Amino acid sequence: MTVRTATFAPAAGHDISGPTFAHLVRLTDDTGLFEHARHATARREHGYCTDDVARGLVVTSREAALSTDVIRLAECYLTFLTHAQDAQGAFHNRLGFHRAWTDQPGLGDWWGRALWGLGTAAARCPVPWIRQEALLAFTRGASCRTDAPRAMSFAALGAAELLRTDPGNETAAELLADAAAVIGRPGLDPHWPWPEERLSYANAALAETLIVAGDLLDDPAARAAGLRMLTWLLHIQISDGHLSVLPSSGWLRGNPRLRHDQQPIEVAALADACATAAAVTGDASWHVGTRRCVDWFLGANDINQIMWDPATGGGYDGLTLHGPNLNQGAESTLALISTLQHHTG
Repeated sequence: MTVRTATFAPAAGHDISGPTFAHLVRLTDDTGLFEHARHATARREHGYCTDDVARGLVVTSREAALSTDVIRLAECYLTFLTHAQDAQGAFHNRLGFHRAWTDQPGLGDWWGRALWGLGTAAARCPVPWIRQEALLAFTRGASCRTDAPRAMSFAALGAAELLRTDPGNETAAELLADAAAVIGRPGLDPHWPWPEERLSYANAALAETLIVAGDLLDDPAARAAGLRMLTWLLHIQISDGHLSVLPSSGWLRGNPRLRHDQQPIEVAALADACATAAAVTGDASWHVGTRRCVDWFLGANDINQIMWDPATGGGYDGLTLHGPNLNQGAESTLALISTLQHHTG
C-alpha cells in the first residue's frame, strides 16, 4: 500500500512548492543530526539524538525527488542508527558532540522511532545497500518489546512499511500485531473514544497503527477502531475551520483543554495518519485533514502565523500565544518536511 497524496491550496499569501532539505543539511554533520538550534544555527553543545536521526531517515527514505544531498543524509542517518544499536536490538538515544554516548541502550520512544526509520529505509530507499543494511538492523531491533504504546506505535509504523513491500515478513507482522495489542481499543463513550485517559504527544500515531494493523493483518475490528479514533482526534483539533492541535501539556479527560504551546510533531503525526486513512479506505475526504496540516505551517492556525522560515527552510519549534518560537531545531524541521511530503503543489 502506498500512501497517496493530494493537491493542496496553501494559506493565502504563503505559497510553498514542497519540502526543502536545506536546513536539514545545515543541521547535519558527518556524525549525525544536531538536535537543537538557536534560530537557524545548530547548537553543537546539545549533541545528537536517535529520536531525530530516525525521523530523518524516515523523511529521506520516502522522498520522491532524490538528490545527492538527500542520499548523503540517508547514509549518515543509517550509519548513526546502526552505531546506536546494541547486540540485543536496543538503542542509545543521546550522543554528545564529542562522540560519546551519554546514556545506556534502551527501549524508549527512540527505539520505536529507530525501527520506524529503518523499516521505511528497508522498504522505500532506492539505494540497494541502504535497504539491505536497514533491514538487518530492523530485524535485530524488532525482536525487542516494550509496553509503552507510543514506542510500540512508532516501531509498528516501520513494520507496516516492510509489510507493504514484503507481506511474508513474519518479524514485521508479529511486531505490528503486538503493537496493536499494547495500544488496546477505545471505549464506547462517543465523547472520549480513546484507549487512554490522557492525550499526550504524537497521538495520531496510535490511531494510524491500528488502521495499518487492521489493513495489513486482516483485522477489521482494529481498522475500525483506528478510524474511529482518528475521526475524533481530527474533529476535536479543528477550530473555526483551521487546525488547532493539542498543546505540549496534553489533555486529561474531564479537565480544561489548553491551546498552547502547540508542537509541529502533532501536526506531522496527524498528516501521516490522515494520508494513511485515505490510502487504506479509498476515501478522499481524509485528504482534507492532511491539507489542514499543511496549511497549519502556512499560517492557517490559531494566531495566523507561518510556522517555517522561507529563508532557511527550517521549521519553527512551537506555536505560542505570542507567536512562533523562532528556533529551528531538528524535530520541528523534520515535522515540516514530513508534512509537506503530502503536498504536491
